[in-house]
Amino acid sequence: MQLDPLQCAQALADGAWLIDVREPHEAARLAYDHPRCVPMPMSQIQSRFHELPRDAPLVMACAAGGRSQQAMQFLAHHGYTHVANLAGGMGAWAAHGLPVRRGA
Repeated sequence: MQLDPLQCAQALADGAWLIDVREPHEAARLAYDHPRCVPMPMSQIQSRFHELPRDAPLVMACAAGGRSQQAMQFLAHHGYTHVANLAGGMGAWAAHGLPVRRGA
């Protein structure tokens, strides 16, 4: 399932978790600013996915939507049923004026 940034913001307001699969150096420059944003770089998904709740909706996010799409498919393959992808990633999120934190 693909969510545009406004649909994602609504899903977060309704209790979903935002899983940022970008690498730490990317998030250090510009980060999603939401209390339920969990950094889990794509390079760690295979070893850490069990940390993610199975009983809550998850929205996977990255810079443009490609890596998060892969992460969403990986989780679905491992039995996660409430997983979506933020279409357009951080670029679309920021373009819609949704909250971000800028690094130093």
